[in-house]
Amino acid sequence: MSNFNMADMFGRISDIQAKVKEAQERLGEVTVDAEAGGGMVKVVANGKREVISIELDKDIIDPEDKEMLEDLVVAGVNKALEKAEAAGKEKMQDVYKDMMPGGGIPGMDLSKFGL
Repeated sequence: MSNFNMADMFGRISDIQAKVKEAQERLGEVTVDAEAGGGMVKVVANGKREVISIELDKDIIDPEDKEMLEDLVVAGVNKALEKAEAAGKEKMQDVYKDMMPGGGIPGMDLSKFGL
């Protein structure tokens, strides 16, 4: 009987791994956006923490103040990546809640797993 339980456990682990992998692949579909400089720089990123697009307001493009533009782009990208990380973690937590009885593992830090 214990062999059956062990086989069942390994089957569940395999199912969990497949669901986690699928969810990680779907993180590319999750998008977030962030702004800097009062909306003069807009950045869109996905749940994989990849920048998808950067939009610059034409009024911010000043060849005499290149440093300000660079600072705003960096700020916008950092905000978007922070939001992307939070959205990705939330998506992965949802997967774990669906898989684990009682809604997941209390206190589990997914960052240890790159999530």
